[in-house]
Parts: sequence; structure tokens; C-alpha cells
Amino acid sequence: MLRIIRSQDKAALTRLEQARRTSLADAERVAATILADVRRRGDRALVRYARKLDGLDLRKTGFEVSRNEIEAAYRKVPRGFVAALRVAARNIRASARRQLPRAWRISNGAGVRVGQILRPLERVACYVPGGRFPLPSTVLMSVIPAQVAGVKEIVITSPRAAPAVLVAADVLGVRRVFRLGGAQAIAAFAYGTKSVPRADKIVGPGNRFVAAAKKLVAGECGIDFVAGPSELVVVGSHGKARWIAADLVAQAEHDPDAVAILVTSSRSLALRVQQAAERILTELRLPVAARSLAGQGAIIVTRDLNEAADIANRLAPEHLTLLDDAATLLDRIESAGSIFLGRYSSVAAGDYASGSNHILPTGGAARLRGGLSAADFVKAISVQQLSRVGLGRLRRTIATLANTEGLKAHAHSVNIRFEL
Repeated sequence: MLRIIRSQDKAALTRLEQARRTSLADAERVAATILADVRRRGDRALVRYARKLDGLDLRKTGFEVSRNEIEAAYRKVPRGFVAALRVAARNIRASARRQLPRAWRISNGAGVRVGQILRPLERVACYVPGGRFPLPSTVLMSVIPAQVAGVKEIVITSPRAAPAVLVAADVLGVRRVFRLGGAQAIAAFAYGTKSVPRADKIVGPGNRFVAAAKKLVAGECGIDFVAGPSELVVVGSHGKARWIAADLVAQAEHDPDAVAILVTSSRSLALRVQQAAERILTELRLPVAARSLAGQGAIIVTRDLNEAADIANRLAPEHLTLLDDAATLLDRIESAGSIFLGRYSSVAAGDYASGSNHILPTGGAARLRGGLSAADFVKAISVQQLSRVGLGRLRRTIATLANTEGLKAHAHSVNIRFEL
């Protein structure tokens, strides 16, 4: 059952916050061993881990999904699935186009021009989990921003790609899908092997071993961020208890470690949401969601909505819903992966089809950045061009700063251009 705590109970709030930060220490030790093994033994290590951890024999199936398998997948998805994919893809693509940074050029005085050009990454690997649920939505969310950015080669990796995942990849034009998962998949694309190309960046959610592996390879291969269990914080004091409870339960069904929290100044709403959540869990028979709500779920009762906004900022959640009466708090929100305003802005809409990206920072990382976007797949390269007049105008400034830092050769490299 969702427990109710008061905002004045600082110890309970601290425990709730700490429980969100799943330790990666144990996972990192396992991941480090796998990374080193794949780096050293390449394909042989991948074959071994696929058999041991995923029950796959890559020597028989091959590392990549065949065209025949992809064509067969179309016969296994429900009617209307491809049409739904296309609607969602259109909305996601429209949003991604607005996310791209722009090339620009300015003049910093006569003879000094500075600007920025954009270049896409060469190759990106999109990780799609192969757990309890097929996740074609993750294919859309990871592949489309990369396509909008102009990435030249996009591949997907998933240990047991469901038919829906294969169809989603094919609809988007992705031609290479690898049968790799876990830390070994991250190692393969971070370092490259005989059968697996090295990627410039690896994106997408995964379990704690995937997250740990991404953290460990980040110095050699680009990653989006280290993502942990999914999170939702709902803020507000007026609303339909059944709707609020439904959103909390929906978030909780992701994973036993998922986080679902209501922050409200209404004790009455807290009790009604608590009861509604219990009814939904019973009706839908969701044991994973029940474990999640009992372990990491909570209803925090605050003195007012301003305090609720402060708690939301402290939690910096992956998903933040501001109910109708809390929508005015938007200007006070400093940290959240994605914000949903009002009663009809179901988080599930962002998960699938509104156009916003659902690959988002968790565990408080929203203090540092937002979700995955097209901007994550381009390099912004600065460009400058100076004339003799322009360099002459800056000559004294450059020499003074360089000499102050003790870098005499820097100053000399400018002054020599003005010697007769």
C-alpha cells in the first residue's frame, strides 16, 4: 500500500530520496569484468555471455537478425500496429526537428568572425531492453532523434527483440538489429569486435548492469546518461483520485524499483488516492506494481503547494505531473526530465505518442540535464576567422593573458605575425 508521510518528517523524506538512488557498485564490478573480457576476446566473449545470460546461441543464429525474421515479425504484431507507429513517429520527429541546435556566425568587431557548424555523429547504437515487455516505443524514441540529426548509421541492439521491436525498426528504415544485451552489448559497441561495429554513442535504457557498463565506458564512447528505475512525481491538491492513482500504478508497473510519488497539501486527496491505487492493483492484478508502490511509492502531505514545488525540485524526478491547481507552479520548477500539465496530460501520452521523448534522466540526474534529444547526436564545432586587422586589435589582450598564465609561446605565436 502507498504509505502517507508528512513533509515535516525529514527522516522519512531522506529515506525516500535515498531509496531512489539504486547503488551501481555491485553491478559495476560485474560489468567491469564483462567489459574487460569482451575487449580482450571480442566475439568469443559475446558468444559465451549470450549463451550464459540470454540463452542464445549466436553461432547458430548469427549476431544480427535476418531479413526473413523481420518479414515474419509483421505477421505477429496486432492489426493497426504499423499505423499507430507512424502516428507516434510523426509527432516524435516533429519535436526532434525543433530540438536541433543551429549553425551561426557573428562578428566580434572588425576582422574577427566566430561561428558554429554542426556535424552529425557517424554511428549510433540504440539499446532496446528485452525484458518482460516489448518496447517498440524505445525504438522510436532513440532512433528518430538520431535520424533527424543526420546520423549516418543507426543500429539497434536487443537480446531478444520482440516482433513489435523488429517491425518498429524496419518501419524507421533501420537495417541492422543485433542480438546482444546486457553489459556485453555495451562493451561490443563501445570497443568494437569482428562482428560488431564500434559506435560513437550508445543510447537507450537498460537494467542496472547496462547502466553500470555505460557509466564505465563513458570515457571512451559517448552515452546519453546513466538511467536507473523509472520515476513519477505528481503534484497537486485537486483532481480525480482514480486518475491520479492510475498514473501512479502505471509508473509502478515498469519495475519493482520504479518510483511513484504524490505530493499534495490535501489530506483528503491523499487518502482517496491511496484507496484508489489499492482498487486498481486488485482489479488489474499487478504484483510488480504492488511491490513497487509498497517499496518506493509514497504520498507526501505538505503544508501548501509552494512546499510541494520545493520537494519536487529536491527530487528532480524523471516525470513530473502538475495537476490543474498546480500548473501555476511551472515557473518554480527547476529540475525534471519531462513535465505534464493538467489532468489530461497522462504520462503514457509522453511514453508513446505526444512527441516528447521518453528516454529521460533518473535518480536526480534531471538536476543536470533533460531528456534525450536530437541535439545529443550532433557535434557543435566552433569556427573562427581573423584578418590581420582583427588579430591586431586583439594582440595586446592575447599577449597579456598568455604571459599572465606563463605561456610565453602563445604570446609569441601572435606577435610573430606582426614582425617585419
